[in-house]
Amino acid sequence: MTVRITPSILNADFADMGREVGRIESADGVHIDVMDNHFVPNLTMGVPMVEALRKVSDLPFDAHLMIEDPDVWAPGYVDAGAQTVTFHLEAAKAPIRLAREIRSRGGRAAVALKPATPVEQIADFLDEFDQVLLMTVEPGFGGQSFLDCVLPKIRRTRELIDRTGKDIWLQVDGGVSPRTIARAAQAGADTFVAGSAVYRAEAPDEAVQRLRNLATRATA
Repeated sequence: MTVRITPSILNADFADMGREVGRIESADGVHIDVMDNHFVPNLTMGVPMVEALRKVSDLPFDAHLMIEDPDVWAPGYVDAGAQTVTFHLEAAKAPIRLAREIRSRGGRAAVALKPATPVEQIADFLDEFDQVLLMTVEPGFGGQSFLDCVLPKIRRTRELIDRTGKDIWLQVDGGVSPRTIARAAQAGADTFVAGSAVYRAEAPDEAVQRLRNLATRATA
C-alpha cells in the first residue's frame, strides 16, 4: 500500500503561504481547507488562494470543500488548479453528478464524510470517486484530537474499496500525528492529512517524512 502525506495549510502562516508550501517539499500533496462559515463554523480560503499557490508550487493540490452548495462551487476549483476536489456528502445535493462533473474537467473527485456519517451511504456508488475522506474530528478547526471511534469505519471503508478493485484512495483528516497515524494506517487508511503535526514542528518537511515512515512501518 502506498502511503501519502498531504499536509493541511490551515495551520500554516497565512501571511506567507508561498513560503509555507515550500517548506513541505517532500509531501505528496497540499491539503487546502476551504470553509464558508455556514457548513462549518469557520471561514478560511477559497479559489483565489488555490490560484495564487498554483503559481508557486508544483505539488498536487487537494481542495477540501467544507461549504454549502458544493454542487455549484466545486468544479471551479479544478479550473483554479486543484488536482483533487473533495466535497462533503452531507452538503452535496447530487453527489454522483458532481463527481462526474469534477472528473469531466480533469480533476479527481473525492467525497468526505463527517465522523457520524455511515460509509454505507456511498457503498453502492463508491467507484464514482477517486478518493474517500473520513473525518477523524468534527470539521471546522485544526488542532483537535483524533477520534478513535472512527477506526471501525476506516476498516469498513477499506473493505468496501478493496471489493471494487479500483484505485480509490482512503484519506483521513483530523488529529493525525506521530501518536495516531499508525492506528489509522493499520485500519486501512493510505492518505493522511496532518496540519498541526507538520506546521507546528520546527522542521515541517522532516515531520512529513517521519509521519510517512511511521505509517509505512505500521502497514509493513
